[in-house]
Amino acid sequence: MNFWQTLKKPILVLAPMADVTDPAFRRIIAKYGKPDVMWTEFVSADGLFLGGYDALIKDLAFAEEERPVVAQFFTSHPDMMRKASELARTLGFDGIDINMGCPDKSVEKQGAGAALIKNPKLAREIIRAAKEGAGDLPVSVKTRIGFNKSELETWLPELLAEEPAVITVHARTRKEMSLVPARWEHVKRAVEI
Repeated sequence: MNFWQTLKKPILVLAPMADVTDPAFRRIIAKYGKPDVMWTEFVSADGLFLGGYDALIKDLAFAEEERPVVAQFFTSHPDMMRKASELARTLGFDGIDINMGCPDKSVEKQGAGAALIKNPKLAREIIRAAKEGAGDLPVSVKTRIGFNKSELETWLPELLAEEPAVITVHARTRKEMSLVPARWEHVKRAVEI
């Protein structure tokens, strides 16, 4: 079931933030200011299945009051994304989100996060793999407007070709990180595209 289609607009969410939106933080937010949707912190799909399961599974804990809650993963390996999506479905998440916007150098070295902006073919393979593993759960993508400059005109159509349930656009490039104000005109253009 695609919960995204049942939400009233405007949709208010608790964005996924590394080292912030952990289970304890989300429970506090759910109790005192519940948004329409919550995400986990991003979790390494590779790490879950290549030796770090016991440490990372804790990041995927959630409580019923957080629903709808979306598990966010990063990887550059479609097979790992498929497995992570299957795991999220088994754990009872309401959706799967793929991080294609993280500018962290250790994530980019793996070819994941914002590095996927430079590899649309692989990005599309990862979306397809997530959808295979997710079953009937909606798959969404979080990304940026481009790597060094705005690439919405070419990047966004690549993502849209895979028909994700939602695309969340961080209105800055990877190069800009969060050092400049959000470029809201690019969000408007993303909606037009």
